[in-house]
Amino acid sequence: MDKIKVGIIGTGNISGIYFQNGKRFESMEVVACADLDVERAKAKAAEHGIRGCSVEELLADPEVQMIINLTIPAAHASVCLQALEAGKHVYVEKPLAVTREEGLRVLELAKSKGLLVGSAPDTFLGGGIQTSVKLVEDGWIGTPIGATAFMLCGGHESWHPAPEFYYQQGGGPMFDMGPYYLTALIALLGPITRVTGSTRVSFPERTITSQPKFGQKVKVETPTHIAGIMDFASGPIGTLLTSFDVRGNTMLPRIEVYGSEGTLLVPDPNGFGGPVSVWRAGAKEWSNIPLTHGKAENARGVGAADMARAIQTGRKHRASGELAYHVLEAMHGFHDASEQGAHYVMKSSCEKPAPLPLGLADFSLD
Repeated sequence: MDKIKVGIIGTGNISGIYFQNGKRFESMEVVACADLDVERAKAKAAEHGIRGCSVEELLADPEVQMIINLTIPAAHASVCLQALEAGKHVYVEKPLAVTREEGLRVLELAKSKGLLVGSAPDTFLGGGIQTSVKLVEDGWIGTPIGATAFMLCGGHESWHPAPEFYYQQGGGPMFDMGPYYLTALIALLGPITRVTGSTRVSFPERTITSQPKFGQKVKVETPTHIAGIMDFASGPIGTLLTSFDVRGNTMLPRIEVYGSEGTLLVPDPNGFGGPVSVWRAGAKEWSNIPLTHGKAENARGVGAADMARAIQTGRKHRASGELAYHVLEAMHGFHDASEQGAHYVMKSSCEKPAPLPLGLADFSLD
């Protein structure tokens, strides 16, 4: 089976792992890359032995069947739409788009052209969360009742070289890190029917203490502390707390899932591996569970590779555009609920992603 030929648009820092892993997956081959800065694209291409060119040249290349879109979030939707108009399947870094309207346009155009859209995060396909999914589906904790998820830190201005985006519209802890947690929860429990939440801007201005912008002030334009509640279609009630306003390390878990017969401790959804533990009814301590699946190291790009396999075979892909849009709508829903003082009823749904089979090699998919 011939590999799907892939072009990458956006050659910033995150592109490195996509180039690296793109050589390892059996379903795709990265053959070219592009960037608004063409010289940067050519330099990156030279590192990896591929072609570097302009965005226009890449989209016009008949050899390229699929685009991996690694541009900044504000450009995600426009680049996806360009790629789809050019007849390319497209996989985009998270989030799918900044607004719901943009996200819907991407999905509708793809459907009209018979093309696939996929989106990060794909960490839920790693060994940590896939093991957790298997434990839930095999009944280790009985019937799921609820879940909690926490992403708490002090913000990015102390370490990131250009942290301004994280405090603008489309940023904040929910849009920065929420996709990892919400995608993992949907992989574990299925789609969400209703959300509510409260949000606040704790510090209207932040001071950058990292280089090279040390001392610059950043006006905060988006909530930085969000407490949300989710109703899942399958019955459980979930809680999600995200914040850039917490000083020091907290002792809270990343994700816990509560069932009628036990509790599951799920690893950090921002990674592919991590420890998995279960406390079953009648037990006196946690039981550490060996990972049942591979891809426990940095397997970023597995979602794109899985979509490439779907292009080859006609099966459904797991990190789908519908899943990414459902996550995008939920994130906006928390903000809307806080502003309106009411529950937000989800308009979209999605299929719970199919679990990966057992026994796969790290860079295999079926």
